[in-house]
Amino acid sequence: MKKVAFLDRDGVINYEPGHYTCSVNDFVINDGIGKAIKLLKDNGFLVIIISNQGGIAKGLYSVADVLTMHKKLQDFLLDYDTFVDDFFFCPHHDDVGKCLCRKPNSLMFEKALYLYKADPKLSFVIGDSRRDIEAANKVGIEGFFVESNVNILPLCKKIIKI
Repeated sequence: MKKVAFLDRDGVINYEPGHYTCSVNDFVINDGIGKAIKLLKDNGFLVIIISNQGGIAKGLYSVADVLTMHKKLQDFLLDYDTFVDDFFFCPHHDDVGKCLCRKPNSLMFEKALYLYKADPKLSFVIGDSRRDIEAANKVGIEGFFVESNVNILPLCKKIIKI
């Protein structure tokens, strides 16, 4: 079974300004992300981003905008000789309608665990919202809460005991 480092996006991967990240110009990668993802990958983890993107349902940005931001991250990570294995995002929002994938629901985690044949006991999540941790815990994944926009490299080192 594989082990996965699940990372929330806004606030963990990129700067969370307190409102939606609507365009690639607003997508500012947080300090330490390149080194943190490289460290995780070098230690045998798949790296998967799990993110609510309710701004799509609200019409603030499009799926294409989200994919452009993800490409920007992948291009950035080339300088660190690493990459994100996959991205899962929920385009829904409770203001527009209910769904099963929006965190704190666990469907995105369930899909990722199934598709990658990953062991939840060997995996973990880093999130800057209680809903990130709650969703992961529903499927037996340990969660680590961080404040938004911090460098997660020290936490990653601690988790993998370096």
